[in-house]
Amino acid sequence: DGDDMPQLAGIDLLVAEDSSVNRFLIERFLADTGMRLRFAHDGGQAVDMVDQRVPDVILMDMSMPVLSGIEATREIRSRPGAQPLIVALTANAFDEDRQACLDAGMNDFLTKPIDRARLLECLTRLLPQVAEAAEA
Repeated sequence: DGDDMPQLAGIDLLVAEDSSVNRFLIERFLADTGMRLRFAHDGGQAVDMVDQRVPDVILMDMSMPVLSGIEATREIRSRPGAQPLIVALTANAFDEDRQACLDAGMNDFLTKPIDRARLLECLTRLLPQVAEAAEA
């Protein structure tokens, strides 16, 4: 029931994920939030899509072809101008992986398998930062 998530409406979300199953699940989980969803199939495509239009938030899978999530994040962070919030999606919940994500410039961290409640909780937690970035 997306009626309880009006604050997510209009947020521009890029999902960088090479698994079609995970892309489908995320799309289903967020279908009724009013978010604007775009999908990249690998890290290189994610960087290209950010160059075209900077999203508010990126869900960045860690292990993708072309560029890994870490490489794509470093590439995006090296760009001048507006920056998205980047949330790592990873099957590895180890502290050193989390640290690698943060070191690369990521803002948050979600472990797979993703469930709707945790995804919405994470996105809602980022909202104040999205609002700040919009005002900057």
